[in-house]
Amino acid sequence: MTVDEFNQAVNLYSDGVYRFVLKNIKDEDKAKDIIQDTYEKLWKKHAEVNFQKVKSYLFSAAYHTLIDLTRREKKQAQWDEVDFKNHSHSDGYSDLNEILHRAVERLPETQRMVVMMRDYEGYSYKEIGEICGLNEAQVKVYIFRARKFLKEYIGKIEILV
Repeated sequence: MTVDEFNQAVNLYSDGVYRFVLKNIKDEDKAKDIIQDTYEKLWKKHAEVNFQKVKSYLFSAAYHTLIDLTRREKKQAQWDEVDFKNHSHSDGYSDLNEILHRAVERLPETQRMVVMMRDYEGYSYKEIGEICGLNEAQVKVYIFRARKFLKEYIGKIEILV
């Protein structure tokens, strides 16, 4: 990849990669750091990366950087096991967007990543598998489990509205 192609990749894909990372960590500063690290990794390997596959490379690198950051932070903090049945929403609350975001935050990180890449970003199962290092069957299972959890967490939509 040439310098011009690198600059073109920054212009084409930085917003999408940033949105993907920001939706997963909800911290603008950390998201910007991850994007910076991702483009630094791309620059270090720009001679090896084919411009036709740069989008996949960027999302993969951002995903792995995000996972590394999340794992480092988990080691620093103590997390208690959550009983999801005690935290489900079945009373009359009308802010569906807030409830959905809370539910997505409670998903295990792999399930959250694949469901967001599929439902928010519109990637195919194959593309998600390439980015996350999973096969298509694993991607489908993670998405199924994530959607099942979200359905159980949110409860019946008629109760919420």
